[in-house]
Amino acid sequence: IKGSRALLLVALTLFCICRLATGEDCKEFFMDFLQTLLVGTPEELYEGPLGKYNVNEDAKAAMTELKSCTDGLQPMHKAELIKLLVHVLGSQDGA
Repeated sequence: IKGSRALLLVALTLFCICRLATGEDCKEFFMDFLQTLLVGTPEELYEGPLGKYNVNEDAKAAMTELKSCTDGLQPMHKAELIKLLVHVLGSQDGA
């Protein structure tokens, strides 16, 4: 339950941010965010995809918790998410 609440919070946050962006900006942000979430650090989230946004302390705490959830995934599941990300990024390059 705790992890699903964190995912819901992040989905809502991403929805709000993507409403500020348009088209490719939103897709690029989402893919960069997801990639960093899977293989980066919380600091890389703030310096990278979230770098141009003012992330308050509560949001940072939520991102840290979400990152700990993704870090807690079984390696097999994390690998499958990374494969999916690579597939999606590859299909965007071919579009």
